[in-house]
Amino acid sequence: MPLFFRNVSWKTKYTIEFKGLKEGRHDFGFEIDNAFFAHFEDSLVDNGEIMAKVFFEKRSTFMKLVIDHKGWLELTCDRCLELYRQPVENSTELFVKFGEEAEDDGENIIWISPEDHQINLAQIFYEYIILSIPLRHIHPKNKDGIRGCNPEMIEKLKKYKHADKDQGNEPDARWDVLKNMKNNN
Repeated sequence: MPLFFRNVSWKTKYTIEFKGLKEGRHDFGFEIDNAFFAHFEDSLVDNGEIMAKVFFEKRSTFMKLVIDHKGWLELTCDRCLELYRQPVENSTELFVKFGEEAEDDGENIIWISPEDHQINLAQIFYEYIILSIPLRHIHPKNKDGIRGCNPEMIEKLKKYKHADKDQGNEPDARWDVLKNMKNNN
């Protein structure tokens, strides 16, 4: 289900007016911060600082966008449940084509009306930022190779993990049959 903006006029900050631009390459920079994420309902992210660079190439029949973003997002660690800063970075290439109806040419093509004179990148930025978040949210390792997780929480997890084994919980024998099937293949 698509995400929608709460304040439509806010989106213009992330718009490129291409009508008056000459053909060729143009560079743009966009700052993405907490206010950006606040405009998306049910956003996975509330806090962060990202710099997005857009290399915009205008041609007579299409436009090409190379979007690079780099920065950090504040996430909740899956292990210790504390907030941490997750570095993120991504680069993608998109093509903008003109047409009345969108054709299915691939996932990196955006279709706009020939009458349009601008393209808004806010939703595109948001989607590619979210895609750059790793599946597992855990504190990154420091220079010594140690994660910044809350030591108290890690000790509690170890305590309960060992308590479960001490209670004599043996693995379910039904899984052994499946493991044997895997080994036979």
